[in-house]
Amino acid sequence: MLGIKKINSIFEELRPTQWIKNLAIFSAIILNGQLFNPQLFIPNFFAFIAFCFLSSSSYVINDLIDVKKDRLHPVKKNRPIAHGDISESFGIFMAFILLFSGLGITIFISYSFFIFSLIFILLQYSYSLFLKKKAIVDIMGIALFFIIRAFAGEIVTGYHLPIWIMLTVIFLSLFIASGKRRSELINSGIKTRSALASYSKTLLNFYTTMFAVCTLVCYALFTFFEESVSFSGSGFLHQFLLEFFPNALNRKWYMITLLPVIFGIMRYGQIIFEMQEGERPERVIATDIPILLSVLTWGLMIIGIIYAI
Repeated sequence: MLGIKKINSIFEELRPTQWIKNLAIFSAIILNGQLFNPQLFIPNFFAFIAFCFLSSSSYVINDLIDVKKDRLHPVKKNRPIAHGDISESFGIFMAFILLFSGLGITIFISYSFFIFSLIFILLQYSYSLFLKKKAIVDIMGIALFFIIRAFAGEIVTGYHLPIWIMLTVIFLSLFIASGKRRSELINSGIKTRSALASYSKTLLNFYTTMFAVCTLVCYALFTFFEESVSFSGSGFLHQFLLEFFPNALNRKWYMITLLPVIFGIMRYGQIIFEMQEGERPERVIATDIPILLSVLTWGLMIIGIIYAI
């Protein structure tokens, strides 16, 4: 029988806070006005679960590979495998169970999604083994996995994301990845990650600033060029506006969502440059109140514009 402590260690090793990244799978149906379509939501939900299993499998493999370096890290030394709460042999068992469970779910969704997911997990393993040790490639690798998650929703549903949103995702992920490496370099130095030896604070400052600007520009272009009324035209406010304020339906409503995005980028920049806490972006998003409020405000605005107006 597994004790409470062992169960908690296993759950911690899965890194559930990282599963927030997999919510990108829902972006295609949300932005195409299909979130409440059960024929699309249900396979999307199971795709999310599958990617959570696959992601956790890659995290376990990563911790097994980096166990010696993690023991030198001020924070990572407390991870279950590095701390000794979970044995390395049990970690291997966990990784394979998660791998086969995740891939098993994808088979029931579609054959194409199974192949796509297989490529995803192979890239994840390759990143842990080789790619993250190469400067620049390691940052681009982190960004690639964000993009794959967003594209996964397209594979499952057949709906596509607007090109400017895809570009926003690319640059936002590069911004977050650059900030992550900057915080690692400042807080831990090069002893815990070999790729950091090829970076300098100035270079990472340049990367982070450049990608932040690109993110805002691409998102601004999305808000300007994308049609900003309900795709179905059946929102509960749509009929009211159609009757009393018909000109309001022709407004570029997405542009108001720039406000929380600008605030979120500014706040995250403050976290990276002033607080030096960009090393764990998933924790920042889940625990920093201003960031959390900006994300929730943006999400509610987007859903309101698409499904209510």
